[in-house]
Formats: sequence, structure tokens, C-alpha cells
Amino acid sequence: MSDTITADLVDLDLSADTKEAAARALAERMAAQGRVTDLEGFLADVAAREAQMPTGLDGGIGIPHCRSAHVTEPTLAFGRSAAGIDFGAPDGPADLIFLIAAPAGADDAHLTLLSALARRLMNTGFTDALRAATDAAHAAALIRGEETAPGGPEAAPGDTGADEGEADSEVAAPDDSVAAPAAASAGAATGPTDGDRPFRIVAVTSCPTGIAHTYMAAESLENAGREAGVEIVVETQGSAGFTRLDPAVIAAADGVILAHDVPVRDKQRFAGKPTVDTGVKAAVNRPAALITEVRAKAARGETTEAAPASTPVERAGADDEGYGTRLRRWLMSGVSYMVPFVAAGGLLIALGFAIGGYEINEAPSVMDHFVWTQADSWGALLFQIGGVAFGFLVPVLAGYIAYGMADRPGLVPGFVGGAISLTINAGFLGGLAAGLIAGGVVLAIQKVNIPAALRGIMPVVVIPLISSAVVGFLMFVVIGKPIAGAQKGMTDWLAGLTGANAVLLGALLGLMMCFDLGGPVNKVAYTFATAGIAVADPGDSAMKVMAAVMAAGMVPPLAMALATTVRGRLFNRAERENGKAAWVLGASFISEGAIPFAAADPLRVIPASMAGGAVTGALSMAFGATLRAPHGGIFVVPLIGNPLLYLVAIAAGVGVTTALVIVLKGLRGTTDPAGPATGEDTAPAPAAGGAGTSKETVAAQP
Repeated sequence: MSDTITADLVDLDLSADTKEAAARALAERMAAQGRVTDLEGFLADVAAREAQMPTGLDGGIGIPHCRSAHVTEPTLAFGRSAAGIDFGAPDGPADLIFLIAAPAGADDAHLTLLSALARRLMNTGFTDALRAATDAAHAAALIRGEETAPGGPEAAPGDTGADEGEADSEVAAPDDSVAAPAAASAGAATGPTDGDRPFRIVAVTSCPTGIAHTYMAAESLENAGREAGVEIVVETQGSAGFTRLDPAVIAAADGVILAHDVPVRDKQRFAGKPTVDTGVKAAVNRPAALITEVRAKAARGETTEAAPASTPVERAGADDEGYGTRLRRWLMSGVSYMVPFVAAGGLLIALGFAIGGYEINEAPSVMDHFVWTQADSWGALLFQIGGVAFGFLVPVLAGYIAYGMADRPGLVPGFVGGAISLTINAGFLGGLAAGLIAGGVVLAIQKVNIPAALRGIMPVVVIPLISSAVVGFLMFVVIGKPIAGAQKGMTDWLAGLTGANAVLLGALLGLMMCFDLGGPVNKVAYTFATAGIAVADPGDSAMKVMAAVMAAGMVPPLAMALATTVRGRLFNRAERENGKAAWVLGASFISEGAIPFAAADPLRVIPASMAGGAVTGALSMAFGATLRAPHGGIFVVPLIGNPLLYLVAIAAGVGVTTALVIVLKGLRGTTDPAGPATGEDTAPAPAAGGAGTSKETVAAQP
């Protein structure tokens, strides 16, 4: 931290009487050292951060901080006020003020140093030494860790190089930290559980800037945990990135504490456990109270809603971090953001055709001609709005694939690459390639060692400029033409499908839609279908494919609903209740309505569902049913070509799946038919998950 704070950045006689004046006085020192390029702009960023949440902490500490494009390098300024300054702390004014300034594109190493300082502020030996410092050089040396504070050795923040775990071990547990009084009070009420095993807690801390409160809250929780005799492991979701907790650690935890002022990433990992959800400052100021609260919830058996149930296929690969798994996640990130555009645009276009007829695509712009009393004008309006929505599909797909790889810096080159894909007629294949290239280019740029003077403009100028230029060059000059040729070849092949080939394709898509019920294979089939109709004038074959995919996706939940109705004794009470909901979910084209049944009995339900889906997909293609809308289930039957035969295809598949499920479950000689009759549930867990899944996937996935 030798370059982060110097004696010139220390004011031991800070005369300011307000937090705004204190921030200005310390910021002027930063500007004098050339570390802040625009004083007023930087102070505006500090004020904006302060408006989100007061930065005063118990113990007389104020930590105004922000990330700003006006900062050239990570910098810390320290001021000591004799009178105290109100930073909104519960216990009164602060006399130790730390102004932390990080560039908008600060690198991980410097942010880790600042996070280590935030942890050290929980050590009263450190803060007492700063209050006793007699000159600026001594105070700066204490903050840098070059001089040891009285009361015990302290390692410099960053001496080890800096992962968070090492920083944890370097900070001695204080005898009288701000967490100690509360922790001591909790100590008597807490203790080991299950014999000699202590109570186990996992926690997540995060704040808007991810610099100070995130790490101070973690340190405070860890100190209180030691005092209370519990095991606590904290995941700090800070600006320097974060390492996810080991799934085994989460599984073994008895309770969860989420202390955050921004959304917790991957929050579903903690579902189904006793959870305390609060702001990050609560973990700084009263950590022991949070520990006591989560223990009380565990004792009462209070848990959060269970995580949405997944298919056996998804569970088998959930912990796989190989390249294939990451690639799938990146692609599904793009698809999940694209699907709402597909649904909205497709339904609007379909309604436009229904109201205005199939020649509505030749209507003039409604800006030039719109008659309020004419149905054709309203049809043209809906069609043109839907067409605009469809124009976003490929850019959104590419942009959010890049986002899944490189976070927000990937959005600009991803969207640019997707737009270029439309320009050169490379379609969805081009969008997939552009998204992957954009994410890869951004990740490569982020690995380059950048001079400190450029770090502040990296995320807003350098990364978007260079990555967009590279992606544009590759799409226009190198790979765009071959991909456009491949896209045209696929479109021509689809248009040429007739007879047996079309029926076989329908059967294959039906199998895929019912294989993992909303998982990656299901999404591949659905994306293939929506890609065909995501143009202004899709071909007849593309609309047949869309019809077959939606019909097959409706089969599993409808079949499970029918099976629980005609042979309820084969299912427990929870499954019969899920069967009632499955009628609506299946009719709405939400395949996940069958997940509770597949999770409880995959070897019978999944093969039966695939068989019915294949029958429905094949019949839909054979009957020539067409569909312009990418979603909607039975509610868009009026928009379907050959609607009666389409319903026959769905009914046939539902009948096949229902019959197979009943036969296969009936062959289980060990089934206790009295179980459901007495109200005993043999497998209630999947039902809860299924309900959660169906709610979350209505808008995002068929």
C-alpha cells in the first residue's frame, strides 16, 4: 500500500465540521497529488455514494468512498477530527475519516489492498494507534502496515499478496472490537450443536461499491463468530471479484446470513436454509445479533423457500466447472435474455396477422397511414411493433452471451457484433459467434497490465473501443461471410423439408423438448425453432417447426395432470396437488410443470414424456400445422394453421405419455397403495421445487 497513501494525504487536524467539507478537504489533497483529475466531478461521485447509504460506523469511523472515472489510481486519504463529524453512525460523530478513491476500472490487486484496510478498521488497537499518532508520516506508516500498532502484531494489508482468506488470518481478533460486546452477550446462548460439532453459518456481504463495507462486514461477522463459538465462512462479493463458497460448505451449513445492499449473486445456492437477510451495515454494527437471530430461526425450523427443482440431467452436471459447462452457461445467458423479446415480438406479429390478414406485412408504415377505425391499421401497428422487437433478438443474444462471459464490459462489443450479424445476414449463428468472440476479446484485454493513468478510462473508453473494433473486424472481414453462408444453408434446408424428413425432424424436436423439461437440451430445440420465425417473413417450414416444438413442450405437464386424475392412487398427495397446477402450466406451454414428477421418478416419467413428445412433434409436422407466435400454448390456438389437427396431435402425445406413466408406475410391485389414501406423502420435496420453478419460468422459458 506504499503508493496508496503518503504523508501528504494525511490531515491530523481536520477542521471541517460537515461530511461534505471533510470529503472536500481530503479530496483536495488527492487532487494536489495528481490522483484526482476533476475535483468537483469526484466529489459528486462521493456524494452520490453517500446518498445511497451513510458511511459512518460505530467506533468513531467515517469511510466515505466511491469508484470514479476522475480517479487515476487507487488512493486513500486520512483525516482526524478533534470535534467529530457526523457520518450517520448510530453511536455519534466520527473522528477518524478515511476517504477511499478507486478508479472506475481499478485492478483487483489494489482493490484487495483497500479491502484489507477495511478489515483492519475492525481492530481497535489499529484505530487507537491512529488516534494517538503525532505526525502525518507515522499515521501513514500505520495505515500502510509499516509500523505495528500497540496491542499486537498486524500485517500490512497486502503483504501476502492478497486473497481474502490470508487477510482474514492476518487480523488478530480484538479483545474489545465493536462486535465484541454483542458477541459476548450471544456467547452464553450459543454453543455446539450435534454433539461436539459447532453451529455452522455461511454468509455473504456486499455493498454498492464493493470496497469498504463489504469487507468490514465480513471481518465483523468472523470476529463475532469466534466469540460466539460458531463456525462462519463469509463470501465477500466485492469489486475485486469473489470466489464462490464451496457447495459442500453451503450444504453443511446450519444457517445463512446475507448482509447486502446490492443483489446477492447466485442467491439460489442458499435456498431451503434458515436465513437472515439484512443490510450490510447491520453486519458491521451488530454481527452477534444476526448470529443469534439465525440460530433462533434454525431452532424454530424457519427456512426460505426451497430452490426450484432441477431435472436429473441438470443436477448431474451442476458442479462441473469444465469448459463445456461454462460454454453452456454463456449461451443460456444469451438465450434467457432473448426469450422475452421473442415472446413479445412473436405474439405481436401473430396478432397483427390475425387482425389484419396475412398481407399485413406489406402495409405502409403506421406513421404515414393510420386510421383509428380500421382493423387493418391496428393489425399493421401490432405487426410493425413486433417487427421492431424482433430486430433486437440477435444483438440481445450476442450482447448477453458476452455479458455472461465478461460481465458488463462485454455488453458493448456483444451488441455491436450482434448488430453486424444482422447487417451481413449471418442471423443467429452470427450472433452466437459474435457473443463468444466479444466476451473472449474483453477477457483478453482485462488481462493486460494497464498503466495507472489509463485505469480510470478503461471501462468507459478503452475496453468498448478496442473490443468493438476487434469484433467488428472479425465479423465483417474474417468470419462473417462463412457464417452467413452457413445460416443461408440451414434456412434453405429447413425450407426444403417435406414428407418423411419433416416428420422425423418433428419427432426429434419433440424428444429434445421433453428430455430435460426446460434444461439445456430443451432450450436448444426451442432456440432452433424461434430462430426460424425471428424474421419479418418466415417460411412455412419454419412456422411448422415452431408449432411442433410448442406442441411437444405442452405434453409432459398435461400428461402428468391427466395421470394424477385417472390414477391418483399411483401418486402421493403432493404429486396430486402438483397435477392440478400442471393443467394450467401445460396449457400455457410451460414444460417445467412436469419437473416435480420427473425429479421424483425420472426413470419412468422422462422416457414416457419423450415418447409422447415425439408422437406430438411428428404428427404436428405431418398435419402441416403452423405457428407464428413463439409462446402462448392453447391461448394462441386461433393463430395456428390447421388448429383442430394441431390439438389432435397434442391429445395423441398426452395420451401416449399418460398411458406409459400409468403402466410403468403400475409395474412397481412395492408401491403401497394405502399411502395416498391415508394422506402420507412419500415424496413431498419435489413438489415444492416444482411450484417455485413454474413461477419463475413463465416469462423466461417455455
